[in-house]
Amino acid sequence: MKIACNAQGVANKTAYIFTVALATSFLLSAPGCRRKTQSSAAKFGPGNPFYAPSTLPFHAPPFNQIKDSDYQPAIEAGMAQQLKEVQAIANNPAPPTFENTLVALEKSGRLLDRVMETFNCVSSANTDPTLQKVQEDEAPKLTATQDSIYLNPRLFARIKTIYEQRATLHLDPESLRLLEYQYQEFVKAGALLSDADKAKLKKIDEQDSTLEAEFMNKLLAATKAGAYFTTNPAALAGLSPAQMDTAAEDAKNRGEKGWLLPLQNTTQQPDLTFLTDRGTRKALFEDSWNRCERGDANDTRSIISQLAKLRAEKAALLGYPNYAAWNLTDQMAKTPQTAIHFLKELVPAATAKAASEAKDIQALIDKQHGGFNLQPWDWEFYSEQVRKAKYDFDENQVKQYFELNNVLNDGVFYAAHQLYGITFKELHDIPVWQPDVRVFEVYDADGKPLALFYCDYFKRDNKSGGAWMDNLVTQSKLLGTLPVVYNVANFTKPAPGQPALLSFDDVTTMFHEFGHALNAMFADTEYPSLSGTNTPRDWVEFPSQFNEHWASYPQVFEHYARNYKTGAPMPAALRAKLLASQTFDQGYALTELLAAAELDLQWHTLPASAPLQNPDAFETEALKRTHLDISYVPPRYRSTYFLHIWVNGYQAGYYAYMWTEMLDDDAYQWFLNHGGMTRANGDRFRQMILSRGNTEDLAKMYSTWLGAQPSIGPMLKFRGLTAAAASN
Repeated sequence: MKIACNAQGVANKTAYIFTVALATSFLLSAPGCRRKTQSSAAKFGPGNPFYAPSTLPFHAPPFNQIKDSDYQPAIEAGMAQQLKEVQAIANNPAPPTFENTLVALEKSGRLLDRVMETFNCVSSANTDPTLQKVQEDEAPKLTATQDSIYLNPRLFARIKTIYEQRATLHLDPESLRLLEYQYQEFVKAGALLSDADKAKLKKIDEQDSTLEAEFMNKLLAATKAGAYFTTNPAALAGLSPAQMDTAAEDAKNRGEKGWLLPLQNTTQQPDLTFLTDRGTRKALFEDSWNRCERGDANDTRSIISQLAKLRAEKAALLGYPNYAAWNLTDQMAKTPQTAIHFLKELVPAATAKAASEAKDIQALIDKQHGGFNLQPWDWEFYSEQVRKAKYDFDENQVKQYFELNNVLNDGVFYAAHQLYGITFKELHDIPVWQPDVRVFEVYDADGKPLALFYCDYFKRDNKSGGAWMDNLVTQSKLLGTLPVVYNVANFTKPAPGQPALLSFDDVTTMFHEFGHALNAMFADTEYPSLSGTNTPRDWVEFPSQFNEHWASYPQVFEHYARNYKTGAPMPAALRAKLLASQTFDQGYALTELLAAAELDLQWHTLPASAPLQNPDAFETEALKRTHLDISYVPPRYRSTYFLHIWVNGYQAGYYAYMWTEMLDDDAYQWFLNHGGMTRANGDRFRQMILSRGNTEDLAKMYSTWLGAQPSIGPMLKFRGLTAAAASN
C-alpha cells in the first residue's frame, strides 16, 4: 500500500494551531514562485485579508488577495489576540465552569486559525523564499505561545477544578470527552511542573522548533540538489519517451540542457524500475541515500542528533523514561511497549517473505549472467521483471487505463457516491494557491452543501515531497463552520498536451488521501478540538487506508480503469494480473516500513542520559537489534531524511501506519462479510466512525462498530503474508 502521506491529524485544536506551522512544509528558495511584496513587518489592519473571516463560500481563503507580506503581521496579531483571549479566560473572576473555560478556550484563536491553516497550505504546497523566512522567524514564537497557554497556571487551575468536579456536572458525552482530553493534554504539556521546570521546558521547545525549521530547510535543499542529472541520453535507457520528455522539462526548468530525475522523499526512487543501466541505478540510489550526508551545508546529521537528545530531555523533565513513553500517552496504543510488540509480531513474516522474494530476484540475475549479488538499487528493476514474468504486464501498459481525471471522477468520487451518496461539482470561481489546483463543492445525499474540496496533484520544486491532506477550515457546530479540505500529491506532471497517466500506486494514493478528506468532510462534532482528523496518529490513518481498498473493488475498478484514448475498459485478464500482483513484493514493502518504524521508536526511546548519537552508527545498530539489517531492503526513510519523525508530528508514531493498516484491513473484511459496497454499510461507517472524530475512546469506538477487537489476521491476508506467518 502507498502510505507516503502527511495527514494533519493532531490531538486538539490548540496543539493543532502551533504544530501545524511545522508539520507539512518544506522550505525553498525558488525563483518566480510568488511576487515579492513590502516588508512583512507591515502593521496588521483591515487591509490584511486575514483581518476578518473570509466572505467566500465556506469561508474559503481568498488566495487571490493574499500576499506574502500579509502572513507575518497576521500571525503576530493572531498570537497576541489568542494570548489576550486566554488571559481573559484564566483571569475570569467568576468560578470556573465548563462554559466559561473549556468552551471559551475552544472559541479562542480564530484569527490565528485562519492565518495558520492558510499559511500551512501555501508554505508546504507552493513555498518561496519570503515564506521560508516567515516560517523561520515565527516557528519559535508559535512554540512559545503554545507554551504560554499550556503552562498558564491560572488557566490550568480552572481546568483542573472542573475536571475534579466532572462526576457531578452531568456533561454530555462529547463535552466530557473534551474536558478529560484537554486535562490530559495540559498535564502532558507540563502544567504540573514547577515554575523552574516550566522555564526549562519552554527553552527545550524553542530549541526543538528552531531545529525542526532548520531540518526542513536543509532537507528540501538536499533533495533538490541530489537530483540525478545527465547530458547522456544513453544513461537513461529504459525510460519511455514521455518520461524522457518530463526529465528534459525538469532540467529545462532548472536552466540546464540535458535530463534531470528529481528525488522523491523516500529511499527508493520510481525511475529505478525502468533504468536498464546499472551504473545509473546505483548513482540515482546513492543520490537518494546520501542526500543529507554529504558533509555540506545541507547535512542533517547534527540536527537529528540534537533533536533526539532534546526530546529525551523533555520527556525526563515531564517524568517519563523516554520521549515515546510521553508521546504515546494519548494514542490508541498508549505505550511504546505495545507499539514495539505489534511491530515485532510482523517482522518474522515480513522478512521471511522478503528473503523469498530476494531469492527469486537473484535467480533472475544469475539466469541473465549478471555476475553480481542483489543490491538495493537492483530491487525495483529486477522485481519488475519477476512481476512481468509472473503476471505478464508492465507498468506503462497499465498506466494507459489510469488517466488522472478518470480516476478522480469515475473512481474516487464514484466510490464515495456509492458508499455515502455524496456528489461533486467543480467550481472555477474559487481562488487557488497555484494554477494546477482544482476546487469542488461537495453535496450531501440530501443535496445540502457539505464541504469544499481542493486537489493539487502535480509535483513542483517548491512543494513538499509525498502526499497529504489538511483543512483550510475545520468543521465545528460551536463555531458554525463547514469543512474546507485539500489533498496534495506529487504526481509527475505530463509534458504539454500529454495526458496525466498514473501508476496503480498513484491511484491508491488518490484514494488514500481522499479517505482523509472524507474523515474531515463528514465531521459532525460540536468542538473543533475533537473534529475530523484531529485524532491520534495511530488512528488518523485508519480512514484513509480503509478508503484505499475501494480502488481495487470490482464495481469501482471497472468504472474508472478505462483506456484514455478509446474509453475501453481494462481487459479482464490484465485486470486480474494487476490486482493479483498487489500482493507481489509485499515482503519487501512491509520490511522497509518496519525498518523505518523501528528506527523511529529506537530514536525516541533513548533515555535523557544517552549521549549525542552518531546517526550512521545508531542506525546500523538499531536495525541489527530489531533483525531488520537486511542489505537489499533499506528503510523506507533513512534517519537523515525521515521528515515524518523529525518535523511532521510522527515522532514515536510512524508505527501508526501499520497499526492503522491492521484496523483498516479488519474493517474492510467486515464490509466484505456484510455485503460489500452498500449505502447501508457506508452510512453506518460514516455515522459510527468517520463523523465522530475524537469524541470517545477510540478503542471503544472501533470495537463498538466492529463488534469485536481488531485482529492482525486480515492485514496478513491482504498483504499475502499468511503463509509466511504460518511458517514462522
